[in-house]
Formats: sequence, structure tokens, C-alpha cells
Amino acid sequence: MILENILKNAADEFSHFNFYVQDESRFGLFTRNDRALTAKGVKPIYTYQNIFKSTYIFGAFSPYNGDSLVMELPYCNGDNFQIFLNEISKKNQKEYKVVILDNGAFHKGKSLIIPKNITLVFLPPYSPELKPSELVWLNMKRKTTSKIYKTMEELKFKLDDIIKELITDEFIKNLFSFYYFFT
Repeated sequence: MILENILKNAADEFSHFNFYVQDESRFGLFTRNDRALTAKGVKPIYTYQNIFKSTYIFGAFSPYNGDSLVMELPYCNGDNFQIFLNEISKKNQKEYKVVILDNGAFHKGKSLIIPKNITLVFLPPYSPELKPSELVWLNMKRKTTSKIYKTMEELKFKLDDIIKELITDEFIKNLFSFYYFFT
């Protein structure tokens, strides 16, 4: 009901509306190992790196037209979330964006300035199954699992390649083709 009022008031100023799901994910030098086929009782042997340096990927994805914004930022905090909000606001400024996101503390920070073409809608707590953006992270992490990156620069280059290869309009629309988005 509140969202309907917001959209009615915004209809005069914006040419169209879009719906995005937003999330963040951490990628780092610590080696995550994938599944492996071995004999029963035999533990698979992997190369392993125990370094705790990481970066964060912020993403917003539209299940309707596949539009997306993906940014690599050094920390997952309110300042970087503000940078992300400002960037998504600049993208197609005549579009009113309804952004669905989780209840991360920095998503609700008092110092946040929500751009006028964005409304934030929060999911119920502890409901990752309602966040299809988790599927994007799953697909990206599959491409970095069981690999060792010696430096953060090497990892960032790999993440850039994965984003360019993977995050397309068609990929997002197909990945997010859940029935509840279109009812």
C-alpha cells in the first residue's frame, strides 16, 4: 500500500519504473574448495591458501529486463553502500527504482541519503531464499572456487573477467525467472 502511493507520486517525474534486487558478497584470497570425487573415506587433496584479504562486490539486478549494476568496493559498510546507491541512481535517471534488499545494519544507516529516484524495500530477516541475487554470487564463486590468487590485484582482474562474461541481461533474466517476480 505504501509502495503504491510512492509510485503514484513518482509517476509524473519519471518515465518508467524498474525493480531491482540488491546484495553484497565477499571475495578473497582465502581458498574455498569445491566438491571433489574421491574414494569413500578419502579426503580430497587441494592446494590451499590461508590469507584473509578480501574485497566486496555490490550488485543490483533487475529480473524484468536484466539490467544490472555491479561494483567492487573495498569494504561492506554504509559509506560504500552510499557510493553504490549514488551510482545506481545515476544509471538511467528517468527510471524510478524499487530496490529490494536485506536488513544489513548499514542499509538502514542514519547518515544514508536515499536518492529521490530510489525506494528501498526490506526483506524479512533471515530469508536468503527470497534474495535471487544469492544465485549470482553462487555462479561467480563457482568460477573462483579451488583456485589460488596470489595477490588481490590478480583476484580483482579475475572478478572483472567473470563479471564481463557472466553478468548479461539474458543471464539475469534467466536466472531470476522465478514465478513470484511475475505474479
